[in-house]
Amino acid sequence: QVQLVESGGGLVQPGGSLRLSCVASAFAFSRYAMSWYRQAPGKERELVAAITSTGGFTNYADSVKGRFVISRDNAKNTVYLQMNSLKPEDTAVYFCKASGSWGQGTQVTVSS
Repeated sequence: QVQLVESGGGLVQPGGSLRLSCVASAFAFSRYAMSWYRQAPGKERELVAAITSTGGFTNYADSVKGRFVISRDNAKNTVYLQMNSLKPEDTAVYFCKASGSWGQGTQVTVSS
């Protein structure tokens, strides 16, 4: 059974940065594309960023382009989301997804 554990969320001021991590286990991590989603209160879950199995291709939601960077380390079964220039509208629970499975999420709150 695929297991995904996110970490790195927290409270940050506008303009600040956070790096989220998602550690995967119980599946062939290096063979799968990975993605980050987020869900704000009262809103639908939305795709934030995705990365192919080798890391050779990435794509981002328009709202985060130029501010967020997705990356992966296949040796560590880990995918990252570096979030810079954070805005209050980035406040949400961030989820890692792979092979149809979801992590439990990590809360990101951007507030002064």
